[in-house]
Amino acid sequence: MKVPAFRAVFSPSDREEIHQRIESALLSGTLTLGPNTSEFETAFAACHCAQIAIATSSGTSALEIILRSIDIRGKEVIVPSNTFFATAAAVVHAGGTPRFADIDPDTLCLSHDTVLRASSSRTAGVILVHIGGPIAPSAGPLAALCRDRGWWLVEDAAHAHGSSSDGLHAGQFGVAAAFSFYPTKVITAGEGGMIVTADEALAQRARTYRDQGKAAFHGSDHVTMGSAWRMSELHAAVGLVHLRRLEEFIRHRSSVSGRYQEALSGNGVIGVAPPVPVGVSNCYKFVARLCGGVDRAIFKAALRAKGVEPAGEVYAAPLHRQPVFRQFASSDLPVTDQVCARQVCLPVLSDMSDDEVSFVMHVVDEVAASLG
Repeated sequence: MKVPAFRAVFSPSDREEIHQRIESALLSGTLTLGPNTSEFETAFAACHCAQIAIATSSGTSALEIILRSIDIRGKEVIVPSNTFFATAAAVVHAGGTPRFADIDPDTLCLSHDTVLRASSSRTAGVILVHIGGPIAPSAGPLAALCRDRGWWLVEDAAHAHGSSSDGLHAGQFGVAAAFSFYPTKVITAGEGGMIVTADEALAQRARTYRDQGKAAFHGSDHVTMGSAWRMSELHAAVGLVHLRRLEEFIRHRSSVSGRYQEALSGNGVIGVAPPVPVGVSNCYKFVARLCGGVDRAIFKAALRAKGVEPAGEVYAAPLHRQPVFRQFASSDLPVTDQVCARQVCLPVLSDMSDDEVSFVMHVVDEVAASLG
């Protein structure tokens, strides 16, 4: 048996509907910002209890569009170093300065205290990243802190489709949130992203930015320096159909994660992070931690040799250690360094069979015994 790191799951009926929607788009000639995109936006907003959703070409562009719509030029933005390149890159591309903050060792996310320690007189806002699926437990406290300080809070919810906490969905804690539909995500469109917000003025600016800065889709007046950040009708068709499986996928992934959680309790080589109190997590990643002295490269190679492809890390190299962001790395982030060095993710698939789960756990036990 071999278990992949991820698997895109589309049923025969889903593939048939996608084919029909793409065929309709091709016949009509409406290949961007048409009915598939509009339906996808409406459906995504509904399942996240959001007032407005705006489809974009990627999660990266969604985040940059939000930051441009807020206008962060010349301002400092606090971001976690334990995140993907795009989080900080969007700040730089939008004209701001990223200020890296440390994370809570249990949640892997920013906390009230780590944000305060990183803040300065130039701080204008915070980007909170929901890591691995669950809503960051600090979301509520950070939203309150930002209100008190006159800062804005933006959510990088690239991992958090369908996740919620305390009755609030990803995207309801800040002024806006960015989602990704990259192929590995719980819901994919092949490529693409989504902005959710309750701010109509921000939404209107975002729509302008995503379409080359034009005042209207069918107009010719360019009123701001936007870009080609539209979602195609073909991608929207895939995302719209896949979105209908979100609740089903979350239930299944939660079951898989629960089995992993139970199996790894007491394992002497690899263990789970302390449980995070959440309402609903989409279980995008199952983040485990290697015990001190265990070489991650050797551990991952041993899993591969036995047929289990590890699902990467979140994240192996923190941003303050990345060469491209060296000029912004102004302080040591010891918790981030320690956590990133020990992370490893086990595969969680939306259609993972019982046999596949059992096989992964068996292989992990074998590798742990050989390294223990």
